[in-house]
Amino acid sequence: MMRYISYSLFFLLSHFTIAQNKTPDEFLGYPLGSKFAYHSQIIDYIKLLQSQNADRVKLVQYGSTNEGRPLVVAFISSPENIANLEKIRTNHLKSIKLLDGKPDAATPPIVWMSYNVHGNESVSANTSMKVVYELLNKQNVLTQDFLKNMVVMIDPCINPDGYERYTQWYNRVQNATPDVTPFALEHDEPWPGGRFNHYLFDLNRDWAWQTQKETKERIALYNQWMPHFHADFHEMGHSRSYYFPPAARPFHKDVTAWQRQFNDLIGEYCRKYFDKNNWAYFTRYNYDLFYPSYGDTWPTANGAVGVTYEQGGGGRAGLGIERKDEHDTLTLVSRISHHYATSLATLEAVLSQKERIVSEFIKFHDDAANAPAGAFKTYIVKSKGNEERIRSFSDWMDRQGFVYGIAGKSASTKGTELTTLTEQSVKVENNDLLISAYQPKSNLLRILFEPKPVLEDSVTYDVTSWGLAYLYGLKAYGLKEKLTPATYQKEKIENPIPATSPYAYLAQWSEVEHAAFLAELLKNGVLVKSSNIPFEMNKASYEAGTLIIPKKGNENLAFDKLVTSIATKHFVKLTSVNTGYVSNGADFGSDYIATLKTHKVVVVTGDGVNPTSVGAVWHFFEQQIGYPATMVSGSRLSSLPWNEIDVLILPDGKYSDIIGDKNLEALQNWIRNGGKLIAMERATDAFAGKPGFNLTKKITDRKKDSDTFKKFGDQEREDAGDSSPGSMFQVTMDTTHPLSFGCGKEYFTLVRDTYEMDFLKDGWNVGYLGETGYKAGFVGNKITGKLKNTLIMGVQEMGRGQVVYLMDDPVFRAMLYNGKILFSNAVFR
Repeated sequence: MMRYISYSLFFLLSHFTIAQNKTPDEFLGYPLGSKFAYHSQIIDYIKLLQSQNADRVKLVQYGSTNEGRPLVVAFISSPENIANLEKIRTNHLKSIKLLDGKPDAATPPIVWMSYNVHGNESVSANTSMKVVYELLNKQNVLTQDFLKNMVVMIDPCINPDGYERYTQWYNRVQNATPDVTPFALEHDEPWPGGRFNHYLFDLNRDWAWQTQKETKERIALYNQWMPHFHADFHEMGHSRSYYFPPAARPFHKDVTAWQRQFNDLIGEYCRKYFDKNNWAYFTRYNYDLFYPSYGDTWPTANGAVGVTYEQGGGGRAGLGIERKDEHDTLTLVSRISHHYATSLATLEAVLSQKERIVSEFIKFHDDAANAPAGAFKTYIVKSKGNEERIRSFSDWMDRQGFVYGIAGKSASTKGTELTTLTEQSVKVENNDLLISAYQPKSNLLRILFEPKPVLEDSVTYDVTSWGLAYLYGLKAYGLKEKLTPATYQKEKIENPIPATSPYAYLAQWSEVEHAAFLAELLKNGVLVKSSNIPFEMNKASYEAGTLIIPKKGNENLAFDKLVTSIATKHFVKLTSVNTGYVSNGADFGSDYIATLKTHKVVVVTGDGVNPTSVGAVWHFFEQQIGYPATMVSGSRLSSLPWNEIDVLILPDGKYSDIIGDKNLEALQNWIRNGGKLIAMERATDAFAGKPGFNLTKKITDRKKDSDTFKKFGDQEREDAGDSSPGSMFQVTMDTTHPLSFGCGKEYFTLVRDTYEMDFLKDGWNVGYLGETGYKAGFVGNKITGKLKNTLIMGVQEMGRGQVVYLMDDPVFRAMLYNGKILFSNAVFR
């Protein structure tokens, strides 16, 4: 009998143990926060909790990173909600007119919480384990109330590649007992750091532009769910405390009164936790709601309440770091406690307004669809001559979730041209893109098309201008009248093999797709030429830069099949011609026809070089045009086999320790022998004023500040007067130079520095800022004059080679369409 009782007790205890969720400590085998968990451990833990709580958790893998790590979201709610998850989703989308039909039930609030968009802000991913555990802890009355009343979406790590880069490094170098000395090795993260994704992009600035794999896959899921609330968890410098809302000014003018009100409410709930524990914090400083491409502002433009949380720490903090000014040691354990507190505060605030947050969300989208704000009720984008660019633009609009079509008929009307802001007569043609403002996502549409955002405060965190007409280089108009679009079908590009092999194939040069087409031709050994002047033949006009793929020189290839198939793959329309004679311009055998060669491209990386600038170049080659580029450390510059290199790219950075006198001499010899050097942004400083290089700094008249007695409290605003965080300018271009081919008559760029480079006295001043280049965004009063008559892009001939000076980064964040074409010119022409 005793044996029976013991066995029964053992069975009950075992069953009870199995039924209980493992805590993070139990799963990891160490107290949470005493080590950094690897990404795979975090995902495995959430999978374990799902297996133990299948009725309350649904784990969805929505994509994968460039390095193959899974991107997952855990849906956590009551058993009833999880059982009806798809019905909740569809009812929700029907309620905001993103799905046809009427909802048959009310929708609970949907709250999405994103952790670790910056990889080395690694407290977030570790915090997510504790948050998921407590949401599923049946003994926690508060969290069980959350699950009854809302659907919670937990993304434990938005940026697994960056997170793993950081944790792998830190776990290798940390002492057995964490060394809190600030100058210890474990607080000295090596280049490029874990902040960025595989391609060294800042994913927190990619929400609107969706250039990165992780962003595209995450927002595809976001648009399927359209959460009512989105929280984004970050870290900042280790000497700072903790930031939570209310947000700082400037707010974008289209942030609604309700969104502002809830922003304040979030602060109230966070303060309860922080005041109770005597934790330091700040609000209304630094972190604004203006630039629409963050994890708080893009959701806000989509109707959600979007917030940012910032914990003092970051990659430098490690497991613990001494803060003498604060008389404490900042630990990972304490950082987790703070993020956990704001996670709960978020859900408490939503719970307190559970009906209102849903009704305001519905109202936001109803107003957008039925009575859109703003002056423009229709946007027209001209298509003729930009068919491939329109294809790229329409792909981007699909990812945003916009509804659009074509005009469907010709018409004449009045509209505001969105780069000059002038009222003009508009001839609408059948195939022009037409985007009506009468749609649920009209607020986001208006904000992203905005040519000149209204800025309520000069102290901003990032870019202050972003109009789509500028970024895509498209002729676009805002109309005050409502037009209804006809159905748009993307044109199928097919290039059938001609019955008779032509003399040559011609392809335009005006789209990024053309650069990808050229890259693949060159990789396949195809001889490609280009006209350096415009020409006419067969009653058709061709711009300078047009690609000419002649049969002569390509006889050893399956010429027609290879060229036509590559063109079709890249949506490039070919024109076949049976002669090399042109009616106007240069015949195909003249000196105006240049051969575009296959180049060995090398990109300098490593200490001193800006990681995001490297990443933009790397991504451009690998993901946008598919052309190989060899990445090398700047420390190896002196030992490079120069005779094997055709193009050397120096991304933005400080090169004083990379390029000494010896390397400078080797570079010059290489350039004179036919090499091409492309120096970007601050990399140009390494050559300004140096013998043999024609680049010089401008001599500006620096007037004495009349206000000798400045106020200490005005320092931040004074500093803003000497900045341009990202304002839109039109660059005056020499359209006859090959560097500008395909960029159109108007070239716009985001100015983020003063540059202050003089015009080349012996060379080609291809692009510069004149007297009237400013278009939109904030420019400090102290630098307005410095941005006039300053070189932006120049080319210097040196022996048989060239130096291309790019004071402005044309591939910055992969945002500027024409910038990618210009960069292609810099490499291949």
